[in-house]
Amino acid sequence: MQDNFSISENINNIFDKLESFFKTKTVVGDPIQVGEVTPVPFIDISFGLGTGGGNGIEEKGNKGSGGGAGSGGKITSSAVLVIKGDQVELLPIKKAGGLEKLIDMVPGIVEKVKDHKCCE
Repeated sequence: MQDNFSISENINNIFDKLESFFKTKTVVGDPIQVGEVTPVPFIDISFGLGTGGGNGIEEKGNKGSGGGAGSGGKITSSAVLVIKGDQVELLPIKKAGGLEKLIDMVPGIVEKVKDHKCCE
């Protein structure tokens, strides 16, 4: 049996994929024009990963090897930068009142975001 599992190859592959995913555009979203207001979303990203492998010989002398790798992540909105003329305000979404203030400042934002997501 040939051992095709390489911990370093798997780690490098995972980090290559993460590097291509974590770009500035991932953390700072595309601006969405809503009338004369431009909201720009900011996003928090967290992730974890693990990999492992091993080989051995059992009591009867049979050889074996195995390995695995995995990763997981979570993306959440953290804030929205609202640009309205000369006025610029950063609204934290996680704090109480931030989302409500955004909706008050940008009427129609919910519909615009829904339209933006479905049409990309």
